[in-house]
Amino acid sequence: MFHWNDIHNCEDRAEAIAILLTQWQIPHFKAWVFSGYFLNRNMGSLKNKWNYHVAVMLPTLVGTELSAMVLDPTHSATLVSVEDWANEVTLDAQSHHLVKQGHVYIFPVGPIRNENWHHRNRQNYKWTMQGLAGINGVSTKGKAAVTFNKFKIARTIKAFQVLQRNNPFSF
Repeated sequence: MFHWNDIHNCEDRAEAIAILLTQWQIPHFKAWVFSGYFLNRNMGSLKNKWNYHVAVMLPTLVGTELSAMVLDPTHSATLVSVEDWANEVTLDAQSHHLVKQGHVYIFPVGPIRNENWHHRNRQNYKWTMQGLAGINGVSTKGKAAVTFNKFKIARTIKAFQVLQRNNPFSF
């Protein structure tokens, strides 16, 4: 369902995991990394010609210290520090990383400011489910794909709802 080998739809995978963690009452955030060129037309790029990448971040005890650890199976089989994760997805310096609350879905078109990010809502949930089904529903090509893949999207939603109900951390 999560298609970890797909280099696109990271915001949908991160949002789906954040929805699950919210449902399971596990504290979490989202770690974002932006290429320097995308943010302010300076030097810097990310791998896969991305403008940005996002993954879930978990507050984790490492020894006796609380650390910010990123869960991103597209890049690592284990949790990694937010700094190591940002370095891993950066192709050439400079990139910029930041952390947002888990319910923040994505930034708007246009200037990115602290106060203008989109939060989780019904429309973002639809896009997330479409993304998990392998469809970028926001793009022109994706809008057509949504029309022809309603059954696939419905199957994805149903499988996701099963995941939500089956908390692997409840005892």
